[in-house]
Amino acid sequence: MVGEFSQAMLKEQVGAFRAAAVAAGPDATVPTCPGWDVRKLLRHLARVYAMVQLGLESGPDDQRPRPPAAPDAFDAALTWFDERFAELTTALSAPDPQRAVWAFFPGGTPESWTRRMTHETAIHRLDAVLAADGGSELIFDPELAADGIDEMLTVIAPLGDWSQSAHQGRVLYHAADAGRTWLVRFLAGQPPQIGAPADAALGADEVDATVAGTADAVYRRVWGRPSGAMITGDAALGGLVAGR
Repeated sequence: MVGEFSQAMLKEQVGAFRAAAVAAGPDATVPTCPGWDVRKLLRHLARVYAMVQLGLESGPDDQRPRPPAAPDAFDAALTWFDERFAELTTALSAPDPQRAVWAFFPGGTPESWTRRMTHETAIHRLDAVLAADGGSELIFDPELAADGIDEMLTVIAPLGDWSQSAHQGRVLYHAADAGRTWLVRFLAGQPPQIGAPADAALGADEVDATVAGTADAVYRRVWGRPSGAMITGDAALGGLVAGR
């Protein structure tokens, strides 16, 4: 999911996040972000937008940008959020979406940052909805959710510190309604490795664990949010990828 479709989806997720944050109110507890209220969630996401906007103006070898803090007052933070997203949208729409820019992940470009911000916003939208009403009505589009699973498994998860992990084995992730599967191999002390496309055709009896469900459910699972996805086999292995 790249290019214009991803930018359109980003705008959709931003609008939905903002609406959920306002509906919840600034003092509502965010159950999926321990110690956070909606005010902090909003300020965090606005600051992420500010950081990425600065990163889009930096080279790939530059230092991590340090954005300013968002205002404390909720109304002021909402205005700041809108301003930062407007600036981010302008930066993402600049010519040459494939140019190299700063990123904490390999191969940072405006296009890859559009993808990253779409999922950052979508997951925090879920957090805001859970704070507002428990999230029972929110179901992510299967294509969006499947792309978020792919980003987590192939881009984000390998960046973590796996040096102390003793787990070994193969996990099959299956997003049924999106028709997509991923095979991930875990080796002790090493980042997870995504399998070759043909390997994802392995059956449940050929892997050590399976994480399966709708794309929405698996998306939530790999991002460490409440989920209806089922883990069969080695539960500890199947739960290793659980967001940030």
